Amino acid sequence: MLDDTIAAISTPLGEGGIGIVRISGPQAMAIAEEVFIPASNSLWQRQKYKLVYGHVVDKTTGKTIDEVLLGNMPGPHSYTREDVVEINCHGGPVPLRKTLELVLRAGARPAEAGEFSKRAFLNGRLDLARAEAVIDIIRASTEDALLLAVNQLSGRLSREIDDILNELLEIVVLVEAAIDFPEDEVEDYSPDTIKARLEKVTVKVQELIDGAETGKVYREGIRTVIIGKPNVGKSSLLNVLLREKRAIVTEVPGTTRDIIEEVLNLGGVPVVLMDTAGIRETGDAVEKIGVARTLESISQAGLVLMVVDAFAGLDAGDEEIMALVKNKRGILVINKIDLEDNASDKIKNELTQKLPGWPVVEISALLEQGIKKLEHTVVELVTGGRALPRDGAMVSNIRHKNLLEKAAGHLMEAQEAISTGLTPELIAVDIRAGWEAVGEINGRVVAEDIVDKIFADFCIGK
Repeated sequence: MLDDTIAAISTPLGEGGIGIVRISGPQAMAIAEEVFIPASNSLWQRQKYKLVYGHVVDKTTGKTIDEVLLGNMPGPHSYTREDVVEINCHGGPVPLRKTLELVLRAGARPAEAGEFSKRAFLNGRLDLARAEAVIDIIRASTEDALLLAVNQLSGRLSREIDDILNELLEIVVLVEAAIDFPEDEVEDYSPDTIKARLEKVTVKVQELIDGAETGKVYREGIRTVIIGKPNVGKSSLLNVLLREKRAIVTEVPGTTRDIIEEVLNLGGVPVVLMDTAGIRETGDAVEKIGVARTLESISQAGLVLMVVDAFAGLDAGDEEIMALVKNKRGILVINKIDLEDNASDKIKNELTQKLPGWPVVEISALLEQGIKKLEHTVVELVTGGRALPRDGAMVSNIRHKNLLEKAAGHLMEAQEAISTGLTPELIAVDIRAGWEAVGEINGRVVAEDIVDKIFADFCIGK
């Protein structure tokens, strides 16, 4: 597959100042020369790592397609470690499409989704964990999400994974030496020594697992639904958190009929806020649909902000909502404390009995009181109080977490096998299985279908 040459538009569709057609493979430059005419032959001569001014021309008709800059990046010093040419066109859909058509006519094949990054992996420029960080950088919606992805791309996670793999490989070698030479005394081998080394590796693996939920939150964000009875201040809370009047606020109950969804950056965590229709029995057909969508959004949410009215107090409607969310992770938000100073303590006691473990925050959405505390509580709850490491590694990919958990299970089984006096052959099976699971993270051990699935999630042109 790597003997052919691929091409794609590598910039988003639509109008822009610049659009790029990327070509990668052994015939990249030869194909580019079929469509590109430099403005000055004296400046051409296949200049390396420089932009050369010229035009894309359909040589079958002599028609000029666009005025462009061409960049020539011979392998192995390129993104894919192959010869790469990038044609910088004007960023409109027509010149980009026509340029790509000429490139494909000249002999390139349309690139598949993520195929440039896949070639970078297959050619050894990136390991699998670093390649996956590329798409995380593209999709980062906060600076902390970007930092997490950049750290992974720089190889910080890969280095920790490599340390674990190398340690497990050394242990496997010792155990298998004891299997192959049972009559000899293998230096540094004893069941107790192997178990102690496995325990240390398991601690490292567990530390990465422990931070994975926080890493996932920074990477993907947390879907947060604002729920409550009609007119308790859900839309007002959304507007205050967003610092804009996004939702309509009136004194008429049932104003919100559909889900309003916005993304908010709280302490570096992308929080997807969903304002919902108030939950109540209603004869209004449209409001019924809104309530049904509210119930659906609750099931999909990772965090619930349940808003209650300090002035009105609790009633059967609040009780019904609490029953719906009792198994969810959430925060109890007592609103309108500016209207009633004495009721909030009573309500707080009732709420904490119904939803034990849920933090309680008192606010006035109207006066913007308690909002900073609420924001801080959200971040603390979803990150578990774990700060994003600025220099270290943190797992953020669910694939990585699952593999680490699988590896930890095998390593624990190996330790149990040692404790119960099982043979080295059985111990080695579990250690090697743990090594293979960890190796799937950075691609040292990985099946072709897994690689294909990972890069299929990338955009075409990356």
